Amino acid sequence: MCKSKKMISRTVIPPSPKTKNPPPPPFDPSTSGQIMSSSASTSSFYVNFNKDSQSWKSSRSSGRNSLSSLREALPEQPRIYDFPEIRSATQNFLQPPLSSSSTATAWRCVVRGQTVVVIQRKFRRLLETPELVERVAMICRSHHSSLIPLKGVAVSGNYIYLVYEYIHGANLRDALRNPRNPNFTILSNWMLRVQIVSDIASGLDYIHNSTGLGFDFVHNHIKSSSIIVTDPPLGAKICHFGTAELCGEIAKRNSESDVDVESNRKEMKFEGTRGYMAPEFQSTGAVSQKSDVYAFGVVVLEVASGTEALKYVVDEETGGYARISVVETAREAFDGGRIRQWVDRRLRDSYPVDVAVKLVRLALECLDDNPNVRPDTGQIAVRVSQMFLDSQIWANKIGLPTDITLSIGPR
Repeated sequence: MCKSKKMISRTVIPPSPKTKNPPPPPFDPSTSGQIMSSSASTSSFYVNFNKDSQSWKSSRSSGRNSLSSLREALPEQPRIYDFPEIRSATQNFLQPPLSSSSTATAWRCVVRGQTVVVIQRKFRRLLETPELVERVAMICRSHHSSLIPLKGVAVSGNYIYLVYEYIHGANLRDALRNPRNPNFTILSNWMLRVQIVSDIASGLDYIHNSTGLGFDFVHNHIKSSSIIVTDPPLGAKICHFGTAELCGEIAKRNSESDVDVESNRKEMKFEGTRGYMAPEFQSTGAVSQKSDVYAFGVVVLEVASGTEALKYVVDEETGGYARISVVETAREAFDGGRIRQWVDRRLRDSYPVDVAVKLVRLALECLDDNPNVRPDTGQIAVRVSQMFLDSQIWANKIGLPTDITLSIGPR
């Protein structure tokens, strides 16, 4: 005989969760200074960011069962690093830097378990806190295969520390002209060089036309030393995306399409790299997308010729120094129909001459003294893509491998 068991139902009431206020963000008044001139400080910068972070967490929990709500809750948030984190990662800035100049210093280090490159730069123009937060958020959300992503920033006094993802490779300047052996280059194949130009054109087109900001976005740091040739496979990635915006190098915008150039000239001291500065930039300090196009044209000529943008050599007759510009030599060769003699001899004449002529012609159009005549980066990207396809057809005809893999490690 089976005995029936009496089932007892119990209702378990979970304890009410304890609400806990988030701890205040770390702030070091001895090292962190004001971001703007009078009304906001570094502390308010962190407070504003934490408010945004809390609202993001709230929306994430409320929309857990909805895919659309989840997608809205997951946009990448700007990462704000504490200055002590940067100081510790760089060993109090005593770690040997990757590079150093009068305007910036870069370190390769580990921050929050990730290998990154930290770049220290001065603010050219002090930014309002909301403006800086908005720009950091926008740049961190932008992604393109030809751009090195920005991970976040830290601020201390008049300095900003930009944290970029570390990409293994060498800059284009050293890839073209090895510092230890100038006669050696890893880019000894025409297809590799056209690929580099195509990647740069594609990334610059994205910066100018696809960020969706509602105003003209300018890079302002296009040069061969600011482009990384990745390993492997060999391709190009543009460094310093967003640096000009975050450091206040861009003129104040009175509206979405208006730039107050005159007031910008009074406030800021413009600095550029010799050989890459457009004529209008040198005369007025006006930074625009067309000045990026000019610098791109110089880089293309460097890739085609294998020589630096500007160099000084000893004049045997006078004993002084003679200035040699890649722009001037390219114009002379193009006008004289001597492009084949001008192109880098290390390519051993193994390239489609007609494509090389088209590439040099495009570069010289980018270098026109009149910025309004220079092509748009969208047009540039299309034309370079066609040159890449033409080069592939040429390579297939002569049986040249188009999928070469090389290492850019030290030799």
